[in-house]
Amino acid sequence: MTTQEVAKKLVQYCREGKNIDAINELYADNIVSREQPGIPHELSQGKNEVLGKNNEWYQSVAEIHSANISDPVVTGNLIAVAMEMDVTYKNRGRNQMNEIALYEVENGRIVKEQFFYKN
Repeated sequence: MTTQEVAKKLVQYCREGKNIDAINELYADNIVSREQPGIPHELSQGKNEVLGKNNEWYQSVAEIHSANISDPVVTGNLIAVAMEMDVTYKNRGRNQMNEIALYEVENGRIVKEQFFYKN
């Protein structure tokens, strides 16, 4: 898959709330995922860790009120998207989050992801 094709599928999965499917299909086994410093799972390495991090996040959510993802911006082997979410967490209440996600693609798979947001 080209980077543009990966970007299109990634955004489609995210818009449908199928983030786990995106990881299973589009991520490399050796994926490196970075969150903001000080956030749990600040660094996750490997598909199993990234899946675990995502499953843990879903388990912490009481309700997703809204989630939006922009069309992807692709240059070379990089993908950037803006994400907005309004979420109520089981243990910390309602939170609105705005973030930029940056992905790097090699050989048709996402090998790096990093999230930038104010926490």
